[in-house]
Parts: sequence; C-alpha cells; structure tokens
Amino acid sequence: MDNLKIEVSDAVSRRGLLKGVAGGALVAAVGLGARPGMAEEKPAAPKIKGRIKQGGCGGVFPKGATFEQKCQICKDVGLFGMDFVGDADWPTLKKYGLVCTLARAPGGGIGGGFNRKENHEALVAGLRKGIEAAAEAGWLNVICFSGNRQGLADDVGLENCAEGLKKIAAFAEEKKVNVCMELLNSKRNHKDYQCDRTAWGAEMCKKVGSPRIKLLYDIYHMQVQEGDVIATIREFIQYIGHFHTAGVPGRHEIDDTQELYYPAIMRAIVDLKYEGYVSHEYGPTKDALASLKQAVAICDV
Repeated sequence: MDNLKIEVSDAVSRRGLLKGVAGGALVAAVGLGARPGMAEEKPAAPKIKGRIKQGGCGGVFPKGATFEQKCQICKDVGLFGMDFVGDADWPTLKKYGLVCTLARAPGGGIGGGFNRKENHEALVAGLRKGIEAAAEAGWLNVICFSGNRQGLADDVGLENCAEGLKKIAAFAEEKKVNVCMELLNSKRNHKDYQCDRTAWGAEMCKKVGSPRIKLLYDIYHMQVQEGDVIATIREFIQYIGHFHTAGVPGRHEIDDTQELYYPAIMRAIVDLKYEGYVSHEYGPTKDALASLKQAVAICDV
C-alpha cells in the first residue's frame, strides 16, 4: 500500500482500524491511464511488511483492465501474483516479477472430482500435465476438487479421493508442487460438494500421506460451513497449502461490514510460520482498486 504505515495500539477498536485503512490513505488510485493534459506518474512501490504473501483472483481487479494492467496493479499494491492465470499469460507474469499463486490443471471441475473412481484416470493425467507445467515455470500450487456427493457416502468419497491422489503424489513430490484440494461450503454456494469440512479434507491428506497433497482453505467458505476459523486453521495448518479470502456474508470486501476480523486471522497464520500464499477472491461492491488496496493493508499484519 502506497507509503502507508499502520501502528495500532491495543486500545484501537476493530472498526476504527478498518475505517482508518479505508480512509484518505487509499484515495490515490493506480492509474489505468493518465488524465488528459497530465503526465502519467507511476506510483511508488508499496511499503508493506509482506509477512503474508498476498495474491489476487481475477474478480478483484477493475473491470476492463487488461492483463498487463492487472500485473501493474499487483506491483503497485503489493501482491505477489495472481491465481488461475492461464499458461499463455505466464511470460507476462514473469516480466512483472510476479507468480501464478495457484494454477489450474487440464480437466476436472468442482462437480466431477476425485471422489469418483471413474474420474481418476483423466484427473491424474490432467494433474500430471498441470504439475509439470507449474514446476517448469516455478509455481508452487495446482488446484483440484473432490466433486459432488450425488448420493456417495462421505467415508467412501474420502477413500476414493485418497486413492486417486495417491496416484499423483509421488510425481508432485518429485516436482515440488502442491496439489491443493479446495474446501467449499455446501450450505449456500456449492450444494452437495463433498470436501466441505476441514477435518474431512485433513483426514484425506493423512490417508494419502504426502507432504505435497494439501488443502485450499477458503476462509469465506469455511466460515459459512463450520465457523471457528482461527482454531481450525491452527489445528490443521500442516495440511493447508493455500488460502482464499472474502467477506461473510456475501463474499464481498473483507472490511468492517462483515463478520470476520481478518487482521486476527492473518496474525494467526503468521504465528504458525505459514510460508504459502493468501489470495483475495471476493466480489467488490465499490471501487475495485480502492477495495484491493484496503484488503492488502488489512492482511499486511
């Protein structure tokens, strides 16, 4: 965040902190183009602690921004990179000194995942390609999904997921790439999705027994599904390879309009010596650039 240093005493309230972050220090916008008659000025590099390595998903950037403009925004606000960037844009990421914080693999999807044995062959083949490409590029994470229950018992789905991921675990270890199964809520947004509780996902990781089979802990989804976010993160941090943020309710900004207090969550993550990425995946309801700057400042504990 541009030239912003926040010092907070214990007496400062949550609301005061977040409103202060959203205030005048954020009004300077990253230029998507200079105003007529004025020379375009490149913002100074943000002065942030960087103990949380933050990234962004596509929806947090201003609508209409080109990929290069998004890359410049990442540099200007202090993001390390972006999730879900296609490999055609990886050279541009590297040009800006950024990374693909979470990559996709060919095939699969939220509804059709590793909980069905008949999906294993195609999913493993896709993950192999995704892992190989990510390793060659120097990226850390590739995403995968459990799939929907569709009447499948949770214990059977867990065994099936573990069986399928065992087939790719050794290759992920060899290439030093994490395969992160996403935790999603089945209460509101992804009805019937099977990997909807952290303990279920952690048990699956245990059964695979590989340090490269991890969970994508989406803070929004797990607050909706099970709550108890900080204690759950502390209990299962060894199985978490990536984080997503968003506000509850609504999946919007992570400011004081919602029920989660992100500075405390981020401090807990820092205290656990987590070294991966935390990527923002919310839908802005106001100026997207100001919201992103605010999110970076809130999480820069």
